[in-house]
Formats: sequence, C-alpha cells, structure tokens
Amino acid sequence: MCGIVAYIGPREAYPIILKGLKRLEYRGYDSSGVALLNHTGLNVYKKKGKVAELEESLVGKNLHANAGIGHTRWATHGEPSDRNAHPHQSANGKLAMIHNGIIENYAQLKTELQKKGYVFKSDTDTEVLLNFIEDIQKNNHCGLEEAVRIALKRVVGAYVIVLLDQDNPDTLIAARKGSPLVIGVGKGEHFLASDASPIIEYTKEVVYVNDYELAILKPDELILKNLGNEKITPFIQKLDLELAAIEKGGYDHFMLKEIFEQPDTIFDCLRGRLDINNASITMAGVQNNIEQMMHAKRIIMVACGTSWHAGLIAEYVFEELCRIPVEVEYASEFRYRNPVIHQGDVIIAISQSGETADTMVAIERAKEQGAFIFGVVNVVGSSIARISNAGAYTHAGPEIGVASTKAFTAQLAVLTMIALKIAKEKKTISEERYVHLLNELNNIPEKVREVLLLNEQIKKLAIKYKDSKDALYLGRGYNFPVALEGALKLKEISYIHAEGYPAAEMKHGPIALVDDQLPVVFVATKDSYHEKIISNIQEIKARKGKVIAVISQGDDAIPKMADDSMAVPEADELVAPLLSVIPLQLLAYHIGVAKGCDVDKPRNLAKSVTVE
Repeated sequence: MCGIVAYIGPREAYPIILKGLKRLEYRGYDSSGVALLNHTGLNVYKKKGKVAELEESLVGKNLHANAGIGHTRWATHGEPSDRNAHPHQSANGKLAMIHNGIIENYAQLKTELQKKGYVFKSDTDTEVLLNFIEDIQKNNHCGLEEAVRIALKRVVGAYVIVLLDQDNPDTLIAARKGSPLVIGVGKGEHFLASDASPIIEYTKEVVYVNDYELAILKPDELILKNLGNEKITPFIQKLDLELAAIEKGGYDHFMLKEIFEQPDTIFDCLRGRLDINNASITMAGVQNNIEQMMHAKRIIMVACGTSWHAGLIAEYVFEELCRIPVEVEYASEFRYRNPVIHQGDVIIAISQSGETADTMVAIERAKEQGAFIFGVVNVVGSSIARISNAGAYTHAGPEIGVASTKAFTAQLAVLTMIALKIAKEKKTISEERYVHLLNELNNIPEKVREVLLLNEQIKKLAIKYKDSKDALYLGRGYNFPVALEGALKLKEISYIHAEGYPAAEMKHGPIALVDDQLPVVFVATKDSYHEKIISNIQEIKARKGKVIAVISQGDDAIPKMADDSMAVPEADELVAPLLSVIPLQLLAYHIGVAKGCDVDKPRNLAKSVTVE
C-alpha cells in the first residue's frame, strides 16, 4: 500500500527520490520521508502529511547524497505522525529502512527485543523488523546481507524492504515477499520503486523482483539471490510506458484526465483483439486454453472494490452468453472461507494493479487445489499476471487517481470479449447475436466520447447536490452493479454516504430513507427492465425523493418524472454499463471538487492495496 523509491549512482539522489515519491503518492499519503547517505553520515528526514509538506520542511537543508531511500505511507501500524513515518533508523543509528507491507509476528519480535534492552521510538512493525536485523547482525557477527536473510526466514507477513547502511555507502539491500518491487537498471546506477512510474524518466530497462528474493545493488552491479543464498540471473525487461502517461496533461486532476481517456483506453483494449471485418476475437490467453474455459463447470470471479463490481457485471454477461454458472467473490472473504474448489474450476482474478494482496493469496490457494487461474490485470509484469496460468491485460495505461475509472471500463471490455469468444466456441450464441454484439462493443469508444460531452451539464448538477448528506443509487439487471459502482465513487471522492441497491429491493428496506432531501440516482438506460424501473421511479417520486436518472437518448418517459437526467447513447443492454457508468464517474468527480475534496487522493484510501 505504501510507496517506496530508492536510488544509488552518480546523480543527486534527493531530487530523484522526491519526484518518485510524488508519483507514488497514490499509494499512500499519510506521511513521507527520505534517508540520505553522504560524507556526514546517514540523515533521515520525515514528516506527517503529503509529500509537498516534506519537501517544504527540507528547504535549506544539506541534501547532497548519491544514495538514498524514500517512502510515502498509508498507515497500518501506528497513527499518521512524524515518528511513525518512514524511513526508520536502527537503535545504533547506522541502518535506515523503508517498508511496504505488514509484519504479522511483530509483537512477539518486539517483546524479545525489549527484553534485550531495545527501546522503540515508533509504533510501527517496521522499526521492529529493522532492530531485529540489527540484533542479528550484532549477535551473529555477520554482514547486513546475511542478517537480512536470517531475519526474513523468521518473519511472518508481507514486505518489500530497502535498507541503507552507513558502513557500506555504496550498497542498497532490498527484499520482497507479497508486495511489488521493480528495479530500474541504468548505466552505472540503479533505481528501485513500488512501480515503474518513478523509473521511466531515467531508464526503460527493469527487473521485477519475485517473492523471497534479495537484491544487492551497487551503482554498477545488481545481484539477485534467494533466501538460501543462491544467485539468480536477473531477467531484464523493457518498459512499455511513456512519461506523458503519468503526467496530468493539462487536466486539473488525474481522475478527470483518466475519465476523459476512456474512449482511447477502451479502444486500446479492443485493438488487435476485436476484428469487425472477420467477425472474430483474438485473445491468445483464451484461445490457448479454450478447452479449459469452455468446459468449466463453474467460473469464480475474485476481486476487490471496483474490480468486484466489474466481476458482477461479467457474471451477467458470462451466464447469458456462455451458459456457465458464475460466482463473484470478495477476495478478502474468499481467501479465509475455505471455499469448495474442484479440479477444473476456472478462477478469473480481476485487479487493476495486479498486486492486490487478498486477491493474490486467494488465487494461490485456489491454484493449489487444482483450479485454473486466469488473470485480468492492467499492470504488465505484476504479481497476479505472473501467478496466473493465463490471462489478458486491459491496456488501460497507468491509473494514478486513487478512485478507479478507466481501469473499470477496460476490465468490462476485456471480460465481455472473453465471454463472447467462449460463447462462439461453445455455440451458445447465435451468429447473428454474436456479430451484433461485436459491432456494439466496437462502437463503444465513440459513444463514450459522446457521453463525455455531458461534462458541463454534470458539473452544474454537482453544484445542486453537493450538500447532500446521503444518496441512494438504484439499478436493475446489468445496471445494478453500475449503481453499486456509482455509489462507491461518490463515497470515495466526496465522503457523502451512498448506498447502491437493486431497484426492486428498494421496497424491502431502503425506501424508508426516502424524503424530500434524498437524491436517488437511477441507472435507467433502455433494457428489458425499463418498464419496471419506471415503476420504481414513480415510487420514489410519490415519497418526494429527488430523482437523478441516467437514461438512453430518446427516452421521453423518464425525463418527465425525474428532477434531473443524463442521457447516454443507446446500446445493447449487455454493453450499456460501459456507457452508463461514465456520468456517475463525472458526477462523483464534480461533487468532490465542489466540496473542496482532494479527488486524486481521498482521505484514508490508497490505490494499490498490498496489505490485508
């Protein structure tokens, strides 16, 4: 969840680390800090708050160093504060360490160290691990590399750690288990980070570190080892990422930029896969495993947050087209529930980052029980992509805004193509319907472009409803998960309490909330439920609720009843969520901005949840 960045080489380390922390701030922004190693020794600076506050506090300080580490934190152990911020220093002051993850047995280790006289300056599990490493180094009379190796064999939990050693100023030591770490390989220099965004400016050659691997880095040397001290040959890959993709590009916020990128990101997702002229879909991950996918007795979709909502829509799509039973599971529940997994079950793991801790553990357990794992992820080379038996990238590009937008629609596009390909092979779809849906999907990017023309209208709507205390989002069929996603976006971005419900379930409880102050957002595009949802709108209006409706163009019934409406182009109900979700993203964004919220970095949230 936290962001880490480090550098060793001939350049000034601090500017590289500071810029990297700003790019990684989506991973956490409760506090931040840097440790710099120069001729005066090891200097650690840290500050509660966002990276800009750290930067301001360091004006005028001597920040010269050719080696350094930095960290931006999402708090787990210990409240956000200066003392709990990373990097932490060991008791003797010679080691500094940054950490992303959770050490589960920290309390036991802390008790042991306190009995030996160690005094702790923070409430963090990280300081415990660091002093444990120092204690091993002191008692075993060994080097730092060996002490780290011994310590990690005892540790329970997830981690990426990077250490600076005052006695070895030309070396960084890093290790990984369960949290992401990428090493940038330059000429006579090395970069480390939680993802590639801090590295792309300096080199496109990277090494993705695997679990239980230790990296020893000098300016001109990279050594990878396992915890058994055996050397591993680094696999250097080329980054397919451009610097412009991680900049705002003239937009006020990354979230708005990413909403407006969706015509292009959906097109990129379809490109090279959906061939209208030949009425075909080409997806190697599906085609190479088509027997496994076609004959699955059951598909289980495992995801968290927004990705879980994508899975819910995909459940409707797969069951409709492929006639395969589908279950959609929260990864955090699935991993602990001792679920019944049969040989041949297909698990589709959906994750933007490809590093979601709960999803990773869930699919590892399912894989051990004989399930076939298919990953749908955005980040190339991510952990879930590597764990999976097969998969498909969404090609949405970097998503910096914490609230997911373009990744969601890209996931839907990929999942829809997978379902169509399986259905065609199984012959559970007619040729006419198959061709129709290919055309519908192919037309989505241009239709999304048309939806984005509603931006100014929605901005005015946001002013009208920004002071609401609660909101209810309702939809039916394919649009029910869209209602859930709309409610989640409003909660994340504006801190307004919102609930999503199936519209027909409103009468079974939520209708008690309705009064003349409650905005009720209906996702009501034309589909097989249209007449039913009109009845639901009438029930809300009879109780003086404020109705905001996402409708299809040409619908002249709902606008007569609704207080406000947002019209999107007509589309087949199976692909309509790709359109109906866009106004809800914009509504949440503009309400958040109108309320003065930090829409790119909502309080208490982080982009990539790499801890439980």
